[in-house]
Amino acid sequence: MFSRRRLLGSLACAGLLACRRDTPPSPPPSTGASRLIRANIYTNDPANPRAEALLIRGPEILALGSFAELESRGPAELLDWRDATILPGLTDAHAHLLGLGQTAEIVDLRGAASVDEILTRLREQAPPEGWILGRGWDQNLWGGAMPTAAQLDAAFPERPVWLRRVDGHAGWANSVVMKLTAIDASTANPEGGEILRDPAADEAATGVLVDTAMDLVPVPEPSAADIERWLIAATKQAAALGLTGVHEMGLGPTAHAVLTKLGQAGGLPIRVHGYASEGWWTAGLDGLARAPLSPSDRYTLAGVKLYVDGALGSRGAALIQPYADRPEHRGALMHEPADFVELARGIVERGFQVASHAIGDLGNRTIIDAYAQVLAAVGDAQPDPRLRVEHVQIIDPADIPRMAALGLVASMQPTHATSDMPWVEARVGKDRLAGAYAWQRMLAAGVPLAFGSDFPVERPSPLLGLRAAVTRQDRDGQPEGGWLPDQRVSMAEAVAGFSSGAAYAAQRDDHLGVLAPGYRADLTCLNGDPFRVDPSELPDLEVRATLVDGELG
Repeated sequence: MFSRRRLLGSLACAGLLACRRDTPPSPPPSTGASRLIRANIYTNDPANPRAEALLIRGPEILALGSFAELESRGPAELLDWRDATILPGLTDAHAHLLGLGQTAEIVDLRGAASVDEILTRLREQAPPEGWILGRGWDQNLWGGAMPTAAQLDAAFPERPVWLRRVDGHAGWANSVVMKLTAIDASTANPEGGEILRDPAADEAATGVLVDTAMDLVPVPEPSAADIERWLIAATKQAAALGLTGVHEMGLGPTAHAVLTKLGQAGGLPIRVHGYASEGWWTAGLDGLARAPLSPSDRYTLAGVKLYVDGALGSRGAALIQPYADRPEHRGALMHEPADFVELARGIVERGFQVASHAIGDLGNRTIIDAYAQVLAAVGDAQPDPRLRVEHVQIIDPADIPRMAALGLVASMQPTHATSDMPWVEARVGKDRLAGAYAWQRMLAAGVPLAFGSDFPVERPSPLLGLRAAVTRQDRDGQPEGGWLPDQRVSMAEAVAGFSSGAAYAAQRDDHLGVLAPGYRADLTCLNGDPFRVDPSELPDLEVRATLVDGELG
């Protein structure tokens, strides 16, 4: 394995988001049929960045080069896609397949511009009986005022209604649900959460619960059959959108069992790189050890996701200084700083990766401090823990070089920037924008960068992520020139973030993320060239096919 110094040098000098071995691995000869693909190919390989043909044998890439050269090697099934573009398989480095699958079966509230529109959707889409569940509301779309239980009561006075905010970090309940929680004016905020209250009504709960306060709501648990149905639907949707892999965050034991079964039975059209929930970890993780990683794995449990703080939209993200639009409030850490050290060290010593959600500048500083202590404690016993920080939306710029020095991975989501940009400055103030969604500052400092979407918080198409990364504009092309435009990335950097960067973040960069001999044949094929079309047209490119291990999805 190359050294950390060589990795950072490659990132800074070659402009790549993640690194691979200087010399591709030399695998044993592959077995299986050969497939020759003729296309416009971008490889992510600095030594051989373009090719017009690619030869696959079994699950691996055998060779790249000119079509005439590879055709002369002997008989092979030909896929003549010369009018299409092939990229290394695009991977979403932070997502929620379970949430994506469930969203199709509950009320979708994304984009609702008023409480009245939400009530209309609920009336139209609610099941005939039982709980009414929904997700996707965003108070920023109707002026910023948080909703109340009374607004839901007017339409649904007798049935339980529970609606998750778009980011999943707050929930809105009607009075039926609030009675089930037994929350009253004397109920204290739980650690890492907040019960929003109305000072004009003797501090009565308003019906909005933030972060860990949502745990007080007794939402019916999904069955194993529900989870399997959601995962099957979501992985198929992901593949159809051009993804060959997903880093699935926050798994519990049932989802792990379902994914294990599907992976072993050939039921996963993409690779799923799993991270257990903190709750499952603290419950013992069923005694599981990390299994050795095989290049052929369609599913592996690789690590554990921790929550350091909440989200900016619900003001749960932990800030060093108060919120600009709520001066008495700084958000909240989920635990005391020493607890993160203990949690992360235990995870690392058991051989798993740590992926820590951190959005505010205090949240990011807290986990960077914790990681520094863990790395000093474990030393050479864990030579390549590859610790991850998820989101890194607001960070003190002085902490970015610390991330580089510690070898931390920044796992970031381009469409979060374009979704949040209308209200971020009002939330955190102008001075903190220097560390807001700071992709180029990460790259300049030598921090490995992986890209994802956090779906279903954002739409799951990686093409939307590519567009946001290179433009920092919304779908209407606003603002002109992009929001904080100095933090835009090039198309090559964006593609790398969704491929080689994601592979590096998953400790799979020795067989994924690059199109080179000996690497797995994970490919995304588009009917159009993302390097040549106007960035505004990226979401309109058609996905012709995906291949995982050389198999057409």
